[in-house]
Amino acid sequence: MTPEAAMRLAVEHADRVKGTTYPNPPVGAVILDAEGEVAGVGATEPPGGPHAEVVALRRAGARAAGGTAVVTLEPCNHHGRTPPCVDALLTAGVSSVAYAVGDPNPVAAGGAGRLAAAGVDVATGVLADVVSGGPLREWLHKQRTGRPHVTWKFAASVDGRSAAADGTSQWITGEAARADVHRRRARADAIVVGTGTVFADDPTLTARRPDGSLADRQPLRVVVGQREISSEARVLNDDSRTMVIRTHDPHEVIRALTDRTDVLVEGGPTLAGAFVRAGVVDRILAYMAPILLGGPITAVDDVGVPTIAAARRWRFDGMDAIGSDLLVSLIPA
Repeated sequence: MTPEAAMRLAVEHADRVKGTTYPNPPVGAVILDAEGEVAGVGATEPPGGPHAEVVALRRAGARAAGGTAVVTLEPCNHHGRTPPCVDALLTAGVSSVAYAVGDPNPVAAGGAGRLAAAGVDVATGVLADVVSGGPLREWLHKQRTGRPHVTWKFAASVDGRSAAADGTSQWITGEAARADVHRRRARADAIVVGTGTVFADDPTLTARRPDGSLADRQPLRVVVGQREISSEARVLNDDSRTMVIRTHDPHEVIRALTDRTDVLVEGGPTLAGAFVRAGVVDRILAYMAPILLGGPITAVDDVGVPTIAAARRWRFDGMDAIGSDLLVSLIPA
């Protein structure tokens, strides 16, 4: 197996644990033996558990000696809850290490240099774009900016309507798209909506499996706005924890969530417009259904654009067909 193919396998395993490793990053690792065959695969376990490299090395056993470790993130070089991963790689006797992106945390960085100083061949940048735009996207953003990564997620008709003229919106998209939303919710740290959404839809804002049961991991539910919501609102039930923030300022919301990494904004057009105008949206996920609704209810209200010259520019980050719908990912241009 080539290092690139092994990295794709590592990315696949990192993606499986996304949302379960905070404050550690979701990392994947593959150990190839001296003949280039897969000897062990691992991903970061929940806090206090071993990192991806250690999991993969344990599964590889003696076959790691003389082999190659392929890791999505530079192996750590510090002693936190667990010993440095560099120590485990050197003890296992790997002859080479390939990783995608360097560790931006100065406390944990330096692993590549120490491995090279010990005579290990080190390659960096292997599928860096795939990793940095995939399982490590939100964690790298948090390391770089100090604030959570914010994704505005919405479902709309192909003409940009989030509901019909009478206000009905269930369901614009199909089952496959809705299942994808619940999968993303289960990996997110928080979901943000406005009080308007609570009054209009009375959502539970939970992550659910296809059979309707609650997922093992639930995000923090965040309700933003000045209006008092009913104590009977489903968003206040015991399915997950809920934070109510009495503000209309997206920056205040972000400050209240600084201990989080991956935040989903799922509110209506007013809340979405406020977050876009504030410049705190780092990604847009648009689930587009092949239907036409027309009418006045758009996916987003005022985003502060008085003329076409002042349009907020984004670029396509990916497009995927999900059932009969299309998922479009955009990031700021």
